[in-house]
Amino acid sequence: MDSDTFELLKTTVRRFVDERLVPNEDRLEAEDEVPAEIVQEMRELGLFGLSIPEDYGGLGLSMSEEAEIVFELGRTAFAFRSVIGTTVGIGSQGIVIDGTDEQKREWLPKLASGEAIASFALTEPNAGSDAASIQTSATRDGDVYRLNGTKRFITNAPRAGMFTVMARSEPGVAGAAGISAFILPADTSGITFGKPDRKMGQRGTITCDVIFDDVAVPAANIIGGVPGRGFKTAMKVLDRGRIHMSALAAGMSDRLVEESVRYAVERKQFGQAIGGFQLVQGMLADSRTDAFASRVMVADVARRFDAGEKVSADVAATKYFTTEAVGRVADRAVQIHGGAGYMADYKVERFYRDVRLLRIYEGTSQIQQVIIARSLLRDAGLAV
Repeated sequence: MDSDTFELLKTTVRRFVDERLVPNEDRLEAEDEVPAEIVQEMRELGLFGLSIPEDYGGLGLSMSEEAEIVFELGRTAFAFRSVIGTTVGIGSQGIVIDGTDEQKREWLPKLASGEAIASFALTEPNAGSDAASIQTSATRDGDVYRLNGTKRFITNAPRAGMFTVMARSEPGVAGAAGISAFILPADTSGITFGKPDRKMGQRGTITCDVIFDDVAVPAANIIGGVPGRGFKTAMKVLDRGRIHMSALAAGMSDRLVEESVRYAVERKQFGQAIGGFQLVQGMLADSRTDAFASRVMVADVARRFDAGEKVSADVAATKYFTTEAVGRVADRAVQIHGGAGYMADYKVERFYRDVRLLRIYEGTSQIQQVIIARSLLRDAGLAV
């Protein structure tokens, strides 16, 4: 996208966040649902197609451009971004990277327009960080596979138009090599949902169990048409997803700094604004530093990703730092607000709960540490 067009898009998204999303944060919290009219506005803005090529109706943004848009969306309640998140990420990118021409033609225009919302079904009751241990089975039966199993904590499941389902399709093949990625229309017979999850935070996001009971999916719906490559497909999109999540964390850090500064100016104690006290100033300075470092790390790693560099270890470092940093920034925001920070009338307690999840999904902080350390050790000649 040329620079003028992109700047117009970014300005439009920022205005959308400030004028439509932020004013609806309290409504979102009360109703535990993203208003339908806002979802429609997201469709009209093209937000579902951020990462989908223009040839299929998307905006075709680079990683650097996507990160800048997600930073803006990060400045408001996470549930708004969650509506498009799985579509922009693995829901479309697995097909973009490894899909057949027919799969791309059938699904990418629907995803780009928001006609179909994507949902990614990987996690199971006994498979989280160890994704290669999934047990959902896909048994070949002529021209179809029959899926049986349960997926857990699946974002956007009840509103999905299609699922990317990771299932074990190769009998006798252990670990990641036995897993295939299936495109599964959400209206396929045999799919049921568990009750909506009650979560610590992120009200308005929808997650629940998805149960597959002898669900028939055509063999032609395996992404790329080749069984046993599903895990490799998922790994190919991890870096992009983690940069996306890092930009989200950086955006929320920025919002929390704004909230903290505003309160420090408005709140009076001992005859002056609390921002006049050096210990409060110290917390503001630390939070600004965390937010600034996060933004710079995201910009750098996204630029190098676009240049085709091998950046997986630095992506892990960025995801690790930014998501841990926003936790610190949120904690300080509550502290700066004092007793008010613990009250629901002020949004910082809400954001404090919301950001906690960032250190878990798209790979926990501990998984990121392992990736970083193993990369360093391998570069030093140690087999790990």
